[in-house]
Parts: sequence; C-alpha cells; structure tokens
Amino acid sequence: MDSETTIKELKDAVKNFCGDRDWDQYHNAKDLAIGIITESSELLEHFRFKSEKEVEEMFKTDKKNEISEELADVLYFVLRLAQKYDIDLSTELKNKLKKNESRYPVEKSKGSNNKYTEL
Repeated sequence: MDSETTIKELKDAVKNFCGDRDWDQYHNAKDLAIGIITESSELLEHFRFKSEKEVEEMFKTDKKNEISEELADVLYFVLRLAQKYDIDLSTELKNKLKKNESRYPVEKSKGSNNKYTEL
C-alpha cells in the first residue's frame, strides 16, 4: 500500500528482483530510459482516441487493472533507473515542485484557461 511503503523499499524490491535474475548486465541508463518510454507508450494506448467521459468510464471497469499494470511497468523502470544510478527520487521531486512553484505561481495559474501546463 502506498501509505505503508517507502520509495527505498520499492527500489530495494526492484534491485533484488533484478539481481536474482542477473539482469544488471542489461540495465544501463539508455535501455532503462527506453523501457520508461516504451511502457509509457503502452499506457498511452489505453487512452488514445478516447473522450474524457470514456476514460472516466474505463476506471470503473476491468480496464482499470490493465491501466494499473502499465503504470506499474513505468514505475518499475523509473525505480530501476533511480536505483542503479543513485538518484534520490523524493529529493528530486521536491526540488522540481519547488522550481515549478516559481514558474507557475498559484495566483497566476489557478483558474487560468490553460488546459495544459508544463512541468
């Protein structure tokens, strides 16, 4: 459960899983980044050509399980890349949010008509 598991525990689980299978030889930064984008594309396939209403409905069906599995695949590769190259995801996310606070202040962003914003 998210509320009971740390990022370190997840990274350790991925490390052990890969270590048990001797996959370090295949997991360099380039190939892990490719894995992130490949799995992200598979996640995106579920939403292609769907309206917002159709997407919302998918989360009320068995399709949610398929989407969840693809999201877990993306997370696996993110965790593996961070684990292999000693990237502290918690610190990096906090730093990114802080940077974005100055780029997108609440008073200028909240309620704006811009549907899409850049992180």
